[in-house]
Amino acid sequence: MRRRTGVVCGAGVVAAGLLAGHGLVPQTAVRAGSLLETFLPWVGLAVPVLLVVAAIVRSWTALAAALVPAVVWAVLFGPLLLPAADARGAGLVVAQHNVSDENADPAGTARALRDAGPDLVALEELTPAALPVYEATLADTYPHHAVDGSVGLWSRHPLRDVRPVDLRPAGLSDPGWRRGLRATAATPHGDVAVYVAHLPSVRIGASGLRSAWRDESARRLGRVLAAEPLERVVLAGDLNSTLDDRALSPVTDRLTGPRTGLAFSWPASLPLARIDQILSRGGTITGVRTLPATGSDHLPVVARVAFRQVRSA
Repeated sequence: MRRRTGVVCGAGVVAAGLLAGHGLVPQTAVRAGSLLETFLPWVGLAVPVLLVVAAIVRSWTALAAALVPAVVWAVLFGPLLLPAADARGAGLVVAQHNVSDENADPAGTARALRDAGPDLVALEELTPAALPVYEATLADTYPHHAVDGSVGLWSRHPLRDVRPVDLRPAGLSDPGWRRGLRATAATPHGDVAVYVAHLPSVRIGASGLRSAWRDESARRLGRVLAAEPLERVVLAGDLNSTLDDRALSPVTDRLTGPRTGLAFSWPASLPLARIDQILSRGGTITGVRTLPATGSDHLPVVARVAFRQVRSA
């Protein structure tokens, strides 16, 4: 019994340490830190296992040890489980979706996004064949739109100052790789700089997490956001990262994410992480949620952005 109690105590300390000290896990060649942080909430699955073992060995010490990671998890992720404000309320409602370049039903996907009633719709993995379908389906509700490469933005409000954002990593030579754009949306809340971005994919294999291109694109995006002169900013995109991943810090140091709602978006068949993000500067992200599955391997994400009053000149 003492040996089993010791195992539970040791496992509880390790689980709590990984949750609270994930930033101390070194990246090394396998990018262990980012790999852990991508799926960090799931470390909490250790808690029910440890509680069952503690009950079997009938040890109060083991029970206390099992509760330590539970408390840490509750501090880190408990607020995300609180009820969120209605994403359809006041503010700017934004929908973000990687529609997949293999989507067999772009019209159905476009209708699902339109019917959710957002003010802005940001899409990634647009293909030349599917683009006319999205344009035709969304045109009546969203008379203003901009597309560059495989990313696009549809808006109820006028767009201006549209320009591409170069996120291409240095090692990627394809000039057709265009996955970022920026536009100014003239909304009832004032001018908002809206960015749509699709960072490079990562691969998980025997050698760990391969994320060098994504990490470089995140740094490029962070520099662009740092230079953005408008006070109100919205970023919507498939960042191929969770907000816990330190590799995304060049972006998350400048923008904030939702305070409530897990809204896991990938993979659509069994969502394990939210890698599709809606972030803001000068506003608060509330009411984040996912929509039902479309023809994509990602779920659409919808959130409301409540903007603060801009300071008077």
